[in-house]
Amino acid sequence: MAIKDNEAETAAAEMAVEGFSRIALGVEYKGSRYSGWQRQSTGVLTVQETLENALSKVADSPVSLMCAGRTDAGVHACGQVVHFDTQAQRTMKAWTMGANINLPHDISVTWARVMPGHFHARFKAIARRYRYVIYNDQIRPAHLGQEITWNHRPLDVERMALAAEYLVGTHDFSAFRAGQCQAKSPIKQIHHLRVTQHGKMIVIDVRANAFLHHMVRNIAGVLMTIGAGERPVEWAGEVLESRVRRTGGVTAHPFGLYLVQVEYRDEFPLPERYIGPHFLTGFTELGG
Repeated sequence: MAIKDNEAETAAAEMAVEGFSRIALGVEYKGSRYSGWQRQSTGVLTVQETLENALSKVADSPVSLMCAGRTDAGVHACGQVVHFDTQAQRTMKAWTMGANINLPHDISVTWARVMPGHFHARFKAIARRYRYVIYNDQIRPAHLGQEITWNHRPLDVERMALAAEYLVGTHDFSAFRAGQCQAKSPIKQIHHLRVTQHGKMIVIDVRANAFLHHMVRNIAGVLMTIGAGERPVEWAGEVLESRVRRTGGVTAHPFGLYLVQVEYRDEFPLPERYIGPHFLTGFTELGG
């Protein structure tokens, strides 16, 4: 009798940690100077390699990380979750503070917790949440230049919010996936897609069971085009129904994108933090 995929995955995870502890970490980073999360063979700077090097010093042995979401070059995170297996005996404070001492200023470990052997940062996640932050003004901002997307065109937030409604639910998001996307299926479920304004800031907040490569940035590109009055509100639905990437226009810049939350079932309780990024925490109307 064949073992089901999820049973095989669990068995492999448990075998992988025999004699080891499985540690989960919360991580935040500014992605501006990194070529994405994933370690690469070309010698470019990545978040994964930088964090693994810091943790390896704490463990006094090599550490290999698995993450909940592999962010692209220039993309930020304030709610990334990772895990690793280790034989090193350290307190959770030692993992957190020891890593931060050895990390550059633009990466921080926010918490650490021992997890059961079948926990997996990526495969056990049931939902992920991103925020895309737009600074909407004619004048380019001198601050937060690599942490927001500047759009000089006046954007109509109400139009963007109405267009977003076409994308909520379970759909084939082929029109919003990058050509190099490796996901097995383009069908994803968006739980919520909200567009709110806070002074000069416009925040696109999207929660889904999973995301395709460039999916959020392509959604942001469509919504900004509609907000600028260049396309009707109904165009969002037309792009979705086309299932053809080129109908959706340009992919929005990565600088405004943040992975803000990863969710798991109750059997995997993890520390709760505010939903970032930091400079939005004062806007209580954003909610949790």
